[in-house]
Amino acid sequence: MDQINKVKSISIWIFIVPFIAINTCLILITQFHDLFPNKEDVILATFPYFDGGASISRTARPYPTWLIFKPAMFLTSFLLVKYWLFNRDIIHYFSKNHKYINKIVFFGISSAIALTIHSVFLGIKFDNDFYKLFRRVIMLSFIIFEIVAQAYLVATFYSFRNKLKNYINARFLNLKIILVTILIIVALISIPIISLPGDNFMGLNLKSLKHALEWDYFLGVISFYLLTFFMWKKSN
Repeated sequence: MDQINKVKSISIWIFIVPFIAINTCLILITQFHDLFPNKEDVILATFPYFDGGASISRTARPYPTWLIFKPAMFLTSFLLVKYWLFNRDIIHYFSKNHKYINKIVFFGISSAIALTIHSVFLGIKFDNDFYKLFRRVIMLSFIIFEIVAQAYLVATFYSFRNKLKNYINARFLNLKIILVTILIIVALISIPIISLPGDNFMGLNLKSLKHALEWDYFLGVISFYLLTFFMWKKSN
């Protein structure tokens, strides 16, 4: 069916676009300091996936990196909406009126909306506690909605996996289940850690830990779509 090919083609771009965007921002702000009019924005060499030297927002909000980040996130949000709608059609084809289908569409599209809102407000500064809380809630909403949608989707496909055996590489469906399980476990473990006040706890640099977790977790979330690309066989 045509929707399978559409999901396959869209999913690889949902991985590539944000991956290239955030890492391009990282390279520019750490290696090409002359591009930044405000020298306070530049960051010395860091590899935040390991050392947590900066958050994603810190690398993406200054000029000119936001010129890369914001359009990339808007495009990713658009592709996410298409992705979840095409998956709805696939589920309808194999298991009409599946009990999870409305939840998948709701949480999937909501995650795209939250990503769009976060991108719109990135770099806009207000010295207001409510505004800061609003931004944190939006970012947290994106993560929660995305993980819930992914969990419901893999559970749905697994529930009628025998009908899909000619359409998917089952190994990658299992890998997606493992990935989502890890993301859920990490999220549950991380919530108490990121909720701790201050930047240090028992000698542990919480700020760096939070930043490293942010980069690695975002990579895990978008890797779901890379696995989607490999899971579906090309449909004739």
